Amino acid sequence: MNLKDRIEKLALVGPTYGKKLEKLNIETIEDLIFHFPFRYDDFSLISPIGRVQAGETVTICGQIQEIVNEYTRGGKKIQKAIVSDSSGSLEIVWFNQPFLVRTFRVGKSYNFSGKVDWFGRQKVFVSPDYELQKSGTSIHTGRLVPVYPETFGVSSKWLRSRIKTALELLGEEIKEFLPLKIIKNENLLPEKEAIFQIHFPDSKVEAEKARERLAFDELFLLQLAALKRKKDWQKKTLGKKFSVDQEKVLDFIAKLPFELTQAQKKVLKEILADLGKTKPMNRLLQGDVGSGKTVVAAAAAYVCFLNGWQTLFMAPTEILANQHYQTLKILLEPLGIPLELITSSKKTKVSTNKTKVSIGTHALLYQKFEQEKIGLVVVDEQHRFGVEQRKLLAKKGGSPHFLTMTATPIPRTIALSLFGDLDLSRLDEMPQGRLRVKTWVVPQEKRQDAYQWIRSQVKDSQKQAFIICPFIEESESLSSVKAAKKEFELLSQVIFPDLKLGLLHGRVKAKEKEQVLGGFRAGKIDILVATPVVEVGIDIPKATIMVIEAADRFGLAQLHQLRGRVGRSQWQSYCFLFTENENPQVLNRLKTMEHTHIGMELAEIDLKLRGPGEIYGTKQHGFPDLRVASFTDLVLIQKTRLAAESVLKQRVFSPKLKTRLQKYKIETVNN
Repeated sequence: MNLKDRIEKLALVGPTYGKKLEKLNIETIEDLIFHFPFRYDDFSLISPIGRVQAGETVTICGQIQEIVNEYTRGGKKIQKAIVSDSSGSLEIVWFNQPFLVRTFRVGKSYNFSGKVDWFGRQKVFVSPDYELQKSGTSIHTGRLVPVYPETFGVSSKWLRSRIKTALELLGEEIKEFLPLKIIKNENLLPEKEAIFQIHFPDSKVEAEKARERLAFDELFLLQLAALKRKKDWQKKTLGKKFSVDQEKVLDFIAKLPFELTQAQKKVLKEILADLGKTKPMNRLLQGDVGSGKTVVAAAAAYVCFLNGWQTLFMAPTEILANQHYQTLKILLEPLGIPLELITSSKKTKVSTNKTKVSIGTHALLYQKFEQEKIGLVVVDEQHRFGVEQRKLLAKKGGSPHFLTMTATPIPRTIALSLFGDLDLSRLDEMPQGRLRVKTWVVPQEKRQDAYQWIRSQVKDSQKQAFIICPFIEESESLSSVKAAKKEFELLSQVIFPDLKLGLLHGRVKAKEKEQVLGGFRAGKIDILVATPVVEVGIDIPKATIMVIEAADRFGLAQLHQLRGRVGRSQWQSYCFLFTENENPQVLNRLKTMEHTHIGMELAEIDLKLRGPGEIYGTKQHGFPDLRVASFTDLVLIQKTRLAAESVLKQRVFSPKLKTRLQKYKIETVNN
């Protein structure tokens, strides 16, 4: 048996538990030992039974004198046991666990850990954790006891026992991958010791040291992977560099129906400078919704066209691909540039083999472009694509210039860690004349007033509204959270029977989705009820109201992006954040939206409050879910960056480091 073996090979796991563990991303024995606790129960205070006090959290060691089931008047069972040691005896009470009478053996000695309380007039132990007294170290009682992320049918107690077994059998296989010089300079524990100590720490100090080492590992590997990608990219060379015709670029800008912002001019200058080099550009363009990223990308595609090369323009959803196709047609077709749209549901082929701009979704990955020369690849909402997908796109053009764009406000610490391979450009300025969206947090008692106001704005006018719900279907466990389907029925039949409503969510087929959006765009629908599928790619200038149900379930960055769907015309726009959550901290977080309109600031606030997985939804956006480290720890990020740079300069990676590094890719995320 070794660490790479399937988890089912470990004793007492088998196929049933193996299936359950998949939900925790545990497939191998190594995955199990890297499944770290998120907190500890402190059961390290061991007390004689005669000295325990009500309110104390302690561990006692005693012999079972008796244990029985008793019935309450309601027919429920209470389990009562008497435990004693040389200092006295104590009653222990459990509720509705009748199997315990068969579990414990009278006369045997056990450890019990938990809180002592009053039950009637006597001190009792209420529902303590327990463990048979054996020679060797206890794992469930009498110590700092690890508590793990769990799933249905897999408790922390079960995980502790299996992790203990795995470490006893295979702990010696954990081999150091960090260079010894870094371990010494940073005063880090050896990895093997850190893993043992994080699961079963000798003290709080040792647990903290273990966390420091494992947090260092996570960020170091992320940084090294990003820096290595950058170095590999820089080794590539183009067949030729682009010739940038400044006169034609200035003419293109002059003919635009609006004036570029200073930020757009600065970013375009950076991109054109990259296009004029023999090294392929690898740049991340970050800017709020509506800051003008597409126009900048269009200018780059124009330069590519002038050089006789093709541009691939890739978006994560059909909605966004269609939107870019319509925008780029307006910007590029008058210049004689043929465009084609390629998605899984439709293919708009141009009738010429001339150099063109191909716009599409993942479907672009599987097209053959043998006869065309690809000079530029533009990927929108790039964090939704895995590194491997981007590599596959790049291979189609040999070594094209690469421009990746995102409207997601990515805090500096995350950008530094994840996208260290990309040069960063930021559009931190909005076009002139754009009105700020007025935003309010709406409590439950003001809901009906808000509905009346929305009707007054929308009815018999050209104005339209979005109403966003977190889920498609209602959930039993989250019955109070609005779901799009049910809310659509309520709104269309009861609240707004005199208005025309449409429904849009991820399960709607592409053709129907297009019809709904077409109707909304044409003004045939007054209110669109939708899930966050509208977060990117829908441009409806007449939409002036954004309502977000259960706003407390969204990160501020995502709320900001949803808010960006309105405020695209000369009319004043509004955003209502509905919530039934009355927690003051939650309400204060949401109220940040009322006075902050810069995505980057909101993302930084949410990063401190909630962490990256909560900001973006890790699975939806492809951000790694750190197990130990934090993206808010700028000091550690800087330390690991320097360490990664020093390792990269040496050019020689140990086999162990190479193996560990392979795991640190941004996972591919399909939409």
